[in-house]
Amino acid sequence: MQNNRRLTQRSMAFVLAGGRGSRLKEMTDLRVKPAVYFGGKSRIIDFALSNAMNSGIRKMAVATQYKAHSLIRHCQRGWSFFRAERNEFLDILPASQRSGTEEWYKGTADAVTQNIDIIDSYDIDHIIILAGDHIYKMDYEIMLQQHVDSGADVTIGCLTVPRGDATEFGVMATDAKGQITEFLEKPADPPGMPDDPNSALASMGIYVFSWPFLRDLLMRDADITDSSHDFGNDLIPEIVKNGKAMAHRFDDSCVRHEGAPSYWRDVGTVDAFWQANIDLTDFTPDLDLWDQKWPIWTYSESVPPAKFIHDEKSRRGMAISSMVSGGCVISGTEVRNSLLFTGVHTNSYSVLDHAVVLPGVVVERHARLRNVVIDRGVTIPEGLIVGEDSTQDAEHFRVTDKGVTLLTQDMVNNWQAAQ
Repeated sequence: MQNNRRLTQRSMAFVLAGGRGSRLKEMTDLRVKPAVYFGGKSRIIDFALSNAMNSGIRKMAVATQYKAHSLIRHCQRGWSFFRAERNEFLDILPASQRSGTEEWYKGTADAVTQNIDIIDSYDIDHIIILAGDHIYKMDYEIMLQQHVDSGADVTIGCLTVPRGDATEFGVMATDAKGQITEFLEKPADPPGMPDDPNSALASMGIYVFSWPFLRDLLMRDADITDSSHDFGNDLIPEIVKNGKAMAHRFDDSCVRHEGAPSYWRDVGTVDAFWQANIDLTDFTPDLDLWDQKWPIWTYSESVPPAKFIHDEKSRRGMAISSMVSGGCVISGTEVRNSLLFTGVHTNSYSVLDHAVVLPGVVVERHARLRNVVIDRGVTIPEGLIVGEDSTQDAEHFRVTDKGVTLLTQDMVNNWQAAQ
């Protein structure tokens, strides 16, 4: 363990957090996908940052681009506890005009290339490249140690998925020792694993490199005019072909409670976002947010405890199989199988059923909301009914193929204007 700690002390985490996440539709109109709320009080990016923190990494950088203000503000408020005098930090690296270029980040690799001078100043041996938009708990120390022990040029974090589901991923073929022999982007016929032909190894978008090796590779890639300057499209296939790329199975480093399956989610669609949040209300959810040994760090607002008021027939403030965050006031509302973020206020005779309600929402009286995601700060007008007639809902709100309805303030305003 001491040897692992030395590895993390000489390593940094570089989090790629510039992508919009357009499949989340209006939820990313005002914020980048890693800044989207999750789990009652966190943001999606908190999972990658918390994994790095809990693994012992104290040097982190977050590369931002699209609609970055919400993300930057969150990192400043929630991740400002690092101390420079202890050689620890979290730096925000927005896309910016630099000497000799007027380009935004052109690809995932270019986001690192444009910050080579900054990374050089950190004096590190290894760098772990992370996507900032997935939900999972993972000990990066284990992956770093495998990388060093194997002598790999790159080690890639991999999910074990059914072959039929692997067509949406970058997929790796490996030999019996775990060395990657082929990297295929969204193949129609994914290769099976040597020990399990019915499963495939899918890329998690997590890469470990020695910094000198990656630095040299990035400099050479920057001079290739027809490169897309992307890890998955350009750099990784090059290493698989001409170097040594090793697969690291997520099962080997996943942090979970005893008996639970490995948990990793891409909450990049409204349906996936709704489902992953609703799953947290299960009796024993697969994602353990209560584990104090591997906490999910975030910005903790100063708010009072949740409050439940009224105890009359049809006007009882209650929540069943639900998660209710601090600052909420549940006034005569029935809440079932729902997740309420900070500062939600609901009023009498309303019903929330399988609802994911983001911070600062107000639900007026007699509203009935089922299978919904309500964006931050929305005021639900009195008597609004959503989730009982999808055809009618779709006239004013966004209804997914699976019947989940997304509500934003603009949508609600349009509904009110049509009444």
